[in-house]
Amino acid sequence: MSLHITVNEPRREVAVVSVEGEVDMSSSPEVRNALTPLLRPGRKAVVIDLSQVQYMDSSGIATMVEGLQHSMKQGIHFRLSALSPPVRDVFELARLTALFHIYPTTEEATSDL
Repeated sequence: MSLHITVNEPRREVAVVSVEGEVDMSSSPEVRNALTPLLRPGRKAVVIDLSQVQYMDSSGIATMVEGLQHSMKQGIHFRLSALSPPVRDVFELARLTALFHIYPTTEEATSDL
């Protein structure tokens, strides 16, 4: 399945990245390339909507961790939203749910920004 990434900026300082498809070794560089320019000074938050991701492997998880680390260095909120059940299972299995700010919906992830 192909990967589709959409970036919306509901406010200039907030970016919402919607990912659709499978995030694996072959597609995670595409996700990284979409995230990197968003994690810049002046940005308040980046929210990653994972509701349409059916599968994520360890390289996808690594991409999310890299995004989190980079955002922390820049003082940017990095939030995950609407994790699909298979993706939530991967985050829980890797014990990463405490590391990330995870919201049930994208609206909730952006409501206090």
